[in-house]
Amino acid sequence: MRPMKIDRRTLATALVGLPFLGGAARAQSPLPGVIIETAAGSITVELYPDKAPLTAANFLRYVDEKRFDGAAFYRAVRVGQTPPIGLLQGGAHGDRARLLPPIAHEPTSQTGLRHRDGTLSMARREPGTADGEFFISLGVSPWFDVNPIQPGDNLGYAAFGQVVEGMDVVRILHGMPTSETEGEAYGMKGQILEPPIPMTVVRRA
Repeated sequence: MRPMKIDRRTLATALVGLPFLGGAARAQSPLPGVIIETAAGSITVELYPDKAPLTAANFLRYVDEKRFDGAAFYRAVRVGQTPPIGLLQGGAHGDRARLLPPIAHEPTSQTGLRHRDGTLSMARREPGTADGEFFISLGVSPWFDVNPIQPGDNLGYAAFGQVVEGMDVVRILHGMPTSETEGEAYGMKGQILEPPIPMTVVRRA
């Protein structure tokens, strides 16, 4: 499990709601897309290999080798507001057989990307430890970007894509019930979905 430190006071004052691209924009896009099928519906994401080549290629390798099939969304961080903001996290969590070697960190200061409503990004511990876990941000989320004025590890998370269809499905999954006890040892009490929501099939669009 990969703890991600989130300043709840900053989260609570953030604005929700940058629009995501619709289906027509997706059809005209030369960028690679991926469809994540779940019991609640499908989520289509567009990747940015031109800006985050290592991270996008890593995600596509998991897709092409079917390593996300049967994996799950398992964590929902919900903070304030209606609808709540935070993140939905999933991937090859805790399954070593699915995992590929970790990749180098591509910070937002390098890629020029920003964490917006529906941004796809990599979960990690220290920079360079991201592998097969990712998250979708809900709400405008600058606290996930590089922030040089913060102490310690302030390199943020590696954004590499955007939800272009199915943000309503993301919000449904984000609102699913969570355990009152699981994850407490990792500072994630109340954040672990119970049960996790499987990704039935994950394929290129």
